[in-house]
Amino acid sequence: MLETAANKIILVCILSALVSGCASSTNNQRYRLNQDQAPARVPTAAELYQVEPRHEPVSRVGNLPYQVNGVQYYVLDTNEGYNEVGIASWYGQKFHGHRTSMGEFFDMYGLTAAHKTLPLPSWVRVTNLDNNKEIVVRVNDRGPFHPDRVIDLSYAAAYALGIDRTGTGRVHIEAITPSRESNVLAAESSGDEYTHFIQVAAAREAANLENLQLRLQEVYALDATTQLQNGLNRLLLGPFTEQQTMQWINRLQADGFDGIFRVPISQSP
Repeated sequence: MLETAANKIILVCILSALVSGCASSTNNQRYRLNQDQAPARVPTAAELYQVEPRHEPVSRVGNLPYQVNGVQYYVLDTNEGYNEVGIASWYGQKFHGHRTSMGEFFDMYGLTAAHKTLPLPSWVRVTNLDNNKEIVVRVNDRGPFHPDRVIDLSYAAAYALGIDRTGTGRVHIEAITPSRESNVLAAESSGDEYTHFIQVAAAREAANLENLQLRLQEVYALDATTQLQNGLNRLLLGPFTEQQTMQWINRLQADGFDGIFRVPISQSP
């Protein structure tokens, strides 16, 4: 598959356009792929690293009753006590970089999932009943809207469970309900607070950064924002933890982004 590489070339082209005038065209269609598919590479060990579940407030979007294909769905008031056995599927490259039902960018290499009625966000433990592999995922999207499936996993989560090749698998889903106190303990033990943004470009006119901003969001499924400081618009990715900052700088440099650097959160407007 060449799409991922092509996307990176386009990104570098757009970045060059800020200086040299390299042109690129945009695609007005929501999805560039008609059929979903696996990416060109498998997840790295860092991408499969299990994050400690945290207590989070219920999202302001994605939790109202809704209707899909003539079926009405009502979101549960809480995920406490939720247990279910059923068929899991996964989604990947077609949806990578697009918004989830709660407004975040879907990352097929993130450990996330879609569920029809759990409140967003929720944490669940998913166990593959065929091999007893398990993974904890964060539910941040709606789906799967298929009558015999109960959860749609990100590609990385499906890979971790061993159902990326089969496409579906029989799983047990158990809700995890972290307390507010667990957040304090997790932060003290891991030191994983956000510390930096990564600046990838700057321009006098914010409009000159729009194409690059959209493509970065689509290809890497990261938050990309512009901030005005001293008359210059800066395009920032993040925020990231200290460890994530170094990982993303290395990845972006490997993809051809030169001149990028970290920006401490304390120095951002």
